[in-house]
Amino acid sequence: PFALRSFKEGEPPGNATGAHVSYAGLPSDVRVGDRVLLADGAAELRVVRVSDDVETEVVRGGTVRSRTGVAIPADRLSSPALTPKDRADLPVAIELGADFVGQSFVRGPEDILALRALLGPTGPHIVAKIETRPAVESFDAILDVVDAVMVARGDLGVEMPYEEVPLIQKELVRRALDRGVPSIVATQMLESMITSPRPTRAEASDVANAVFDGADAIMLSAETAIGANPVLAAEAATRIALSCEAAGASHLPVGMTPSRATDVGALAYAAAALVKADPSVEAIVCYTRTGRTARILSALRPGVPILAFSPGPHVAARLALAYGVFARTCAPLEGSSDRLGGLESLLHESRVLPAGASVVFVTSAGSPGSAPDALAVRRVAGGLDPHATDLESDKEI
Repeated sequence: PFALRSFKEGEPPGNATGAHVSYAGLPSDVRVGDRVLLADGAAELRVVRVSDDVETEVVRGGTVRSRTGVAIPADRLSSPALTPKDRADLPVAIELGADFVGQSFVRGPEDILALRALLGPTGPHIVAKIETRPAVESFDAILDVVDAVMVARGDLGVEMPYEEVPLIQKELVRRALDRGVPSIVATQMLESMITSPRPTRAEASDVANAVFDGADAIMLSAETAIGANPVLAAEAATRIALSCEAAGASHLPVGMTPSRATDVGALAYAAAALVKADPSVEAIVCYTRTGRTARILSALRPGVPILAFSPGPHVAARLALAYGVFARTCAPLEGSSDRLGGLESLLHESRVLPAGASVVFVTSAGSPGSAPDALAVRRVAGGLDPHATDLESDKEI
């Protein structure tokens, strides 16, 4: 037997007969016969009696650290998506200037909207962690209101049969790409590197699979948070991803279906088409105030780096999540009579492309605040530093 008890100050820590949980509503949310998983499935319990405590039997034992997760069926949870602690922490995140806030155990779009109302229109962007069955079932509605999604395979593999997780990962990443929403694949990417200096071959394949699925990013968790080799783990993930992109380009996914329903979408589509029609083009350069133009270009997967200039520091920082985008801050171009010339000057000053490189410029020739409506293919002017850092080297940094 193993008891799950509500935490009370001053009580001794858990032991082999029971442990305290911080969620006071657990007894009212579970039923006899329910499966309870601890620490991403390291131990499995089955509920045998419910009173003030939850009495369980150990189906499969394992090692469980303090502050690890307790997973029950998500559709049973009676707690709101945002806990009192979440609400207390949000002002701190805003004050610190966080670029993103990850929202755990999202069940539907209403959870995202509730968080956004607290963050405000200019607050951090929201990354919805997809780790429950309801979130998978309402994924398209979540994409309508979120800034990015994370396929959080740890709790997802607890909530759903583990053999289904690889297919769910592929489907969710593809659907996010089709909608132009950046996606992250997370959990146990290089788990063995918590203690080992090298990944297993299976882990290397797992990272590669996320790249070939079309994820914008992969995330390391325990590998860098508590692992003995955080730098080696980050280097290993980077090496695998760069190798896949360089040598496995034929396995990379096609971008989202081009949409010409808006000025931004039409111009991005035209820029991507120019790149595909002219193999000599080495980059797309755009000016973006909100990041939208760069994100659409990213989702089209044009096959060349996208260099985005933005007057907003937070916009540039958030674009680091978008695949293939290298963002830099700049002075506003809204007052310039020659927006295209101003963008070309910014590129010249950035010294990231060699002289003579052919690039596609995307900007606006209209009034301040107007949608991008100017497209040009030009060669980078001469006179750059001969030791300038190119985009591929910058990417490795």
